[in-house]
Amino acid sequence: MLLGVDVGGTFTDVVLAVDGGLVTAKAPTTPRDQSEGVMAAVALALERAGRGADEVTGFAHGMTVATNALLERRGARTVLVATEGFADVVELGRQARADLYRLCAAHAPPLVPPERRVAAPERMTPDGPLRALDDPDSVARQVAEHDPESVAVVLLHAYRHPAHERALGAALARRLPGVHVSLSHEVVGTFREYERAATTEVDASLSPLLAGYLRRLTQRAREAGLPAPSIMQSSGGLTDLESAADHAAVTILSGPAGGASGAAFVAAAAGEPDALCFDMGGTSCDVCVVEGGRVRESAGREVAGRPLALPMLDIDTVGAGGGSVAWRDAGGALRVGPRSAGAEPGPACYGRGGTEPTVTDANLLLGRLGGGELAGGVALDVAAAQRAVGGLARSLGLDVVECAEGIVRVANAEMARALRVMTVERGVDPRGFALLAFGGAGPMHAAAIAEELGMTRILCPPTSGVLAALGLVVGERRRDAQRSLLLAGTALAPDAVAQAFADLARRARAELGDAGAGLRATYELRYRGQAFELPVEREGELPAAPDELRAAFAAAHEERYGYADSEAEVELVTLRVTAVTAGARVSPGRAGPTHPGGRPTGSREAIFAGEGVQAAVWRGGPAPGARIAGPAVCELPESTLVVAPGWAGEVDPTGAIRLERGA
Repeated sequence: MLLGVDVGGTFTDVVLAVDGGLVTAKAPTTPRDQSEGVMAAVALALERAGRGADEVTGFAHGMTVATNALLERRGARTVLVATEGFADVVELGRQARADLYRLCAAHAPPLVPPERRVAAPERMTPDGPLRALDDPDSVARQVAEHDPESVAVVLLHAYRHPAHERALGAALARRLPGVHVSLSHEVVGTFREYERAATTEVDASLSPLLAGYLRRLTQRAREAGLPAPSIMQSSGGLTDLESAADHAAVTILSGPAGGASGAAFVAAAAGEPDALCFDMGGTSCDVCVVEGGRVRESAGREVAGRPLALPMLDIDTVGAGGGSVAWRDAGGALRVGPRSAGAEPGPACYGRGGTEPTVTDANLLLGRLGGGELAGGVALDVAAAQRAVGGLARSLGLDVVECAEGIVRVANAEMARALRVMTVERGVDPRGFALLAFGGAGPMHAAAIAEELGMTRILCPPTSGVLAALGLVVGERRRDAQRSLLLAGTALAPDAVAQAFADLARRARAELGDAGAGLRATYELRYRGQAFELPVEREGELPAAPDELRAAFAAAHEERYGYADSEAEVELVTLRVTAVTAGARVSPGRAGPTHPGGRPTGSREAIFAGEGVQAAVWRGGPAPGARIAGPAVCELPESTLVVAPGWAGEVDPTGAIRLERGA
């Protein structure tokens, strides 16, 4: 039995792969200690499966501990050690405005204040030492004076010559046993000192916090008879618990990465290798693109205004979830998010003390949610939703239904914008893709978003409400090793590329603990003189030839920017080699009967474009082969699919619902 547990902002989701199918469960997230909600959800799934914890052979976990701590700046007391003269590199950044047209906008402040920055008397150049680090113990003594809980060490050019960082790491271990130390060449391993320093600072600040959470979770799991969990990384691969605890920065997008992994899995199972995916949960909406069966990756991105120079799945997140709060701005306009009602108190209709109107409250008033009980045991209170939305409606001069429709339209516009960023703004036509909707709230909004983007196909998997947890069950195990090479001209030679590839492949496989693991390589290339790179990916045991890289880069450059320069010199900036072992292969369907025989069980009024219509209601999920035509509402076990008028389709053998516009 394989167990996947994903912690979201509102609910904690569980998928248990057992007996050739999936058993699922939800429980409310417990923000004060997420491990409590994890164990409650696991206990519910095991009870439904009628199995014991001692039968679980694998436990994979995705969470928001590091993400939330970064957003709230709740890290450990950290000291930053940097090359003398460069201690303020994170604060200086790239000296660009946070917002071009808002002069009052500011960058996120550094996690380490000036008084806890220590200068190391050393200097490394790209070619080796210019000034030796003669007394690392003296630097360690200065660090100890600040009583740190964690230390970030970022020395110039350590990505190529890490000797000074290693010496400082050893001195700090002697002086401060038990204090976490993050060395930049281990955390990042690539050039660009600002991004490397900012990433290492984040890693050092969050690692003690994440380690504490993982210790509590492991203890609770052990007491329950479960194995220690593997942790989902931002790159979409699982790592062991110790590696995650040592380097929290790799888990910043742990939760969204699980959803992307699950989306790629169900898209492949449904025969849709190209899909736009949006995961709308209670707090936010994550969007990504699956092309050729793989989720697009990036070499790094900003999270909470801070650059993270680590491999990540290419995911965009917007503050539009079921719990996103609707409000009236100073100009009298209706706005939604990014603030969320979260798990406590949650939307007003949850009956837990919430009084502010949310997207979930609006959907309930529009008839798109039933007035019964949501997955996770949450009873819906229509009167509370009416009061919350009614108060906002009066301030806007609208009736309640108009206000509810406006809330949903504004949320849809925000999610459609995020999908355009991932497609149209990158030269991808979304009309050729299927829209894969998941998360507890995603399928309710799928038809409206598809129409906004001109898309004609929707795919809703049977486990849409817990797809991130399914992604953890099927996720591959993965380690990444990367190095900045800066090879151009005659230096970009077959022997140089092959040597770097072999070194990184050995390191990645050693960290994974599997000498026979499969290999993927990402070559980040640019025309010499450019500031940013484009990735070229290759799979297999052999490195790519330089001429092959030049040709592939030219094609990628033309696709992205509309031209290629045959006269310009191509530079290989960074090489990343990934060692992977395939994840579990399970059926995307559920274990046991989960549908009422493939037919509607009733109807209720739902509102579309201001008009009330009778919508067929399917409870529990329709059977394979069932035909569905809008207007209809499918109340799946952990989510709700709204089939708008003009949309129709059927259920495929895996239980996924396929809809087409005008079908």
